Amino acid sequence: MDVKPVHLGVLLSGSGRTLQNFIDRIEAGTLPATLSVVIGSKPGVKGLERAAKAGIDCYPVDRRRYADPAAHSEAINEILTRYEIDLIVLAGYMHLYDYPAAFEGRVMNIHPALIPSFCGKGYYGHRVHEAVLAAGVKVSGCTVHFVDEQYDHGAIIVQKTVPVLEGDDPATLAARVFEAECEAYPEAIRLFAEGRLRIEQGRVHILSRGKEGL
Repeated sequence: MDVKPVHLGVLLSGSGRTLQNFIDRIEAGTLPATLSVVIGSKPGVKGLERAAKAGIDCYPVDRRRYADPAAHSEAINEILTRYEIDLIVLAGYMHLYDYPAAFEGRVMNIHPALIPSFCGKGYYGHRVHEAVLAAGVKVSGCTVHFVDEQYDHGAIIVQKTVPVLEGDDPATLAARVFEAECEAYPEAIRLFAEGRLRIEQGRVHILSRGKEGL
């Protein structure tokens, strides 16, 4: 299936491991995408260094300089308007993002747990995995979802599960979940690029091949 690459705008706040996964898969020809621009929520984060090294336009937009998330989002959106963007992807972005109305259904995020469990404000990084272990659940994983006005709340696109093993600590569980994230996020982007995602009544339906655009 010949798929036109989707133009991505990436928002991040930290190391940029998810961004690096995108870069590697695009270079390998397994992710039909191009990276138009990367925006970091503060200067000096490693994710911006990764973007610069890969020759991708990148900008720090320091959250601390803005009075509220809306003002911060407005500054981010002003940069995004300078580029051809089909899909905005949050890649370890730690703030609530207010996207333009034109991007409804075109903003994705990934969360390191199985939404609707262990998610929402305050659930990020190792805090998620600590909560999973404290609850004693036997399965965790990751969730790619469309973004709405709440943390970790939009329509679910892809989920991957991993076992929670005896003797796990937050670091070992996080490593296993991240391996799943490296598969799940490109899968969701690929489905978007293929035109196979439809949102109806708050749920994502994945169309079979050949039914895109119906």
